[in-house]
Amino acid sequence: MRNKYATLWIWMCIFPLALDYKAPDADSGHAAQVLLVLPVLAAAVALMFIAPRFKHSSPLRSFVTFCLVLSVPCSLISQFVQGNDFGNYMRVILPFLLFLLGYEMACHPWHEDRIGQMEKALFWANLVALIFTLIFGIATSGGLGAIADVRYRIVSVTLLALQGVLLHEFVLARRFSPFMLATFLATVLIELLSVTRSLLVGTVMLFLLAAWMSAPSARHLLNSAVRVFIVSVVIGSMAAAAVWSFPSVSKHWTQRFDAAANTETGKDPTTITRLAEIKDQFDQVTSSTQTLLLGEGYGHYYRYSPQYLPDLAGQITKKDFYAIHEWAAGHNFWIYQLFAGGILFGIALPVAVVFVLWHCSLAYRRWRARSPGAPLLPVFGRAILQLAALPATSIGGNPLGPRFSGLVFGIALGLTVATYCRLHRELDAKARSRVEPVVPPQASRTPVGARRPTPGPTQQPTRPAPFASAAQHDALQDTSDTEPFDASRAGGLRQRGVPASA
Repeated sequence: MRNKYATLWIWMCIFPLALDYKAPDADSGHAAQVLLVLPVLAAAVALMFIAPRFKHSSPLRSFVTFCLVLSVPCSLISQFVQGNDFGNYMRVILPFLLFLLGYEMACHPWHEDRIGQMEKALFWANLVALIFTLIFGIATSGGLGAIADVRYRIVSVTLLALQGVLLHEFVLARRFSPFMLATFLATVLIELLSVTRSLLVGTVMLFLLAAWMSAPSARHLLNSAVRVFIVSVVIGSMAAAAVWSFPSVSKHWTQRFDAAANTETGKDPTTITRLAEIKDQFDQVTSSTQTLLLGEGYGHYYRYSPQYLPDLAGQITKKDFYAIHEWAAGHNFWIYQLFAGGILFGIALPVAVVFVLWHCSLAYRRWRARSPGAPLLPVFGRAILQLAALPATSIGGNPLGPRFSGLVFGIALGLTVATYCRLHRELDAKARSRVEPVVPPQASRTPVGARRPTPGPTQQPTRPAPFASAAQHDALQDTSDTEPFDASRAGGLRQRGVPASA
């Protein structure tokens, strides 16, 4: 379905939450956050109504949709059974709802122009979120001089998703530009300024995934690994030299590496608090058969397990330890899903994400080796690396805790699944047609006495429209009601999703 407002809806759906922020305290900023969410919800619903539809079913698409329906709408069952505070439930479930809306909006056979607009909006929204979060965090935390406070507020929630797009250009597409290199250097600089080890580990994971996807054989993998190593060393050295020029930053990195040695128990306090949170959530959800099946519900209260109190000796008092009472989404994405939804409604979402990443990454390597110039293949690679940022982000926190990251990862999942369905139907069907034997037509048994009807006058075929044969040549069969997807127009799509200056 054509709609002249589709571009407006796309930007209205993706861009506003790039300016979402974490308020300095829990009692302020709610009105501005609501004003940012409302246009996103309206635009996402509008895009779902005007989106083209698939003509053919897909097992992967059906499986992912079923898992998301189990995790988000069916969470109301756990909410009614547990009777949690409804306001807390709505605050926690909102990013998951945005994740579902983003998936439903993107998982359609959109025209190539619409896909390019989505990728461009995603890139610029992630970049604006990176800059806005950095400036807002410095302004509300006392400047870079107070690095102990500012480092918690300067990291964008979609930083690794932005890095995934850039790594696709560097490793898979082998395109480099000063703007893209400067952007990636800025992301690494922010990682070092935040003194967050989990972000660096996530970046390395995305590097390794991109290198593996670009190498269909062991020889190509070795060449890709060498190329990735050289690029990472150059960028890492530049970023480290810039950060180490700030003595306070280098001091905090030294403290982070020596955190365990400087405590009375010899254990890292950050790791212990995460384990204490996980232990309490696991103990609560396994306390009965009902909670194990249905979960405790989103917005349910949890605390630190008393088992880890001795390991935090000298770091926190006993009174402060037992005063911790949280209802927000837990730091560990995987355990919190089990805690909130149980076996029936919780683990379906992580299973869907992991399965899509595994299945689509293998398909990308196979198609890249067989048909490197296939249309939509660059879109497929960028979507996979953006989706891979979800488990990479989960190393240090819950990627579906913030609203903006929930929307971005939902769109990445939708683009991954939709693009896979279209490429699978075209490329794998074409490969099967090459190997299947040609069955000769069976001769029809016509009675001897039967006579064929007298043929009428020969009619000239209808004259085709101009360029009809060219339009049918190498065209990707579209599964929607829209016009065919022409491979000759897909060359420009490889550049979409990144700015023209890139």
